[in-house]
Amino acid sequence: MSRPCPPEPVRNSLIDDAKARLKKHDVGTKYSHLSSNKYSVLLPLLAKEGKLHLLFTLRSEKLRRSPGEVCFPGGKCEPADVDDVATALREAQEEVGLRPHQVEVVCRLVPYQLDKATLITPVVGFIDHTFQPQPNPDEVKKVFLVPLEYFLHPHVYHQNHVTESGLHFLIHCFEYTNPEDGVTYHIRGMTAKLAVFVALIILEKKPTFEVEFNLNDLISSSEEAFLKRHKHATNKL
Repeated sequence: MSRPCPPEPVRNSLIDDAKARLKKHDVGTKYSHLSSNKYSVLLPLLAKEGKLHLLFTLRSEKLRRSPGEVCFPGGKCEPADVDDVATALREAQEEVGLRPHQVEVVCRLVPYQLDKATLITPVVGFIDHTFQPQPNPDEVKKVFLVPLEYFLHPHVYHQNHVTESGLHFLIHCFEYTNPEDGVTYHIRGMTAKLAVFVALIILEKKPTFEVEFNLNDLISSSEEAFLKRHKHATNKL
C-alpha cells in the first residue's frame, strides 16, 4: 500500500528550496566552448512522499556502450540541438518518454570531462511526481527512483582511489536495493559523482564518506576540480 502524498504546499516548499540552491551553481554556457564532442545528461528530480528523489535508468544489454549500467538519461549532441539543454531533453524523451514540457530545467552544473575530448554537461530539472516512464526497450531496461539523501548517507557504499599522471581521482560506488521490487542496483562512476554533487548542493549535509569537494565552498572547488581534470585530459592530446 502506497503512502499518502504530502500536501501540495509541503511539496512546493521542498522543491522551491532545492531550486534556489541549485540556481547558485548554474554555470550556463561558461564551459561549452571547451569541446566540440559534447554530451548532455538530464538529472531528473521529483518530490515523492515528502522527499526528493533522482530518476535513473538501467541501460539495455543490447547497447554497444556501457550495456547494463545505471545512468541518467542522456547522450551525444546532434546538429539539430540548439544547446546542451536541448540535447538532454531530447535524449530523455527518446529513452523514457519524458516530454520537454514535463521538465522544468533549473540549471546546468559544472561539466564532467569523460576523456581527452568528451565533455558531458549535467542538466538538472524537476519533473512531476506523477510522471509514468515509458522506457524505450532498445535503450533502457528499467527506470527507477532513489531518494536523494541516499547519496550522502548510503546503506552500502565503497570507494576507489585512482592516481593517473599525478592526478588523484575518487570513484564512488553505491549499492541501492529498490524496496518496490527488491532489485539491487549498482551506481558508480560519473553517474554516482553527479548524484553526490546534487545531493550536497540541495541537502547541505555532510556525507558519511570522503568527497572530492570542499564542503564549505562547493562552487569554487567543483570548478577547480573540473579545470584541473580538463587540463590533464587535453595535455594528453
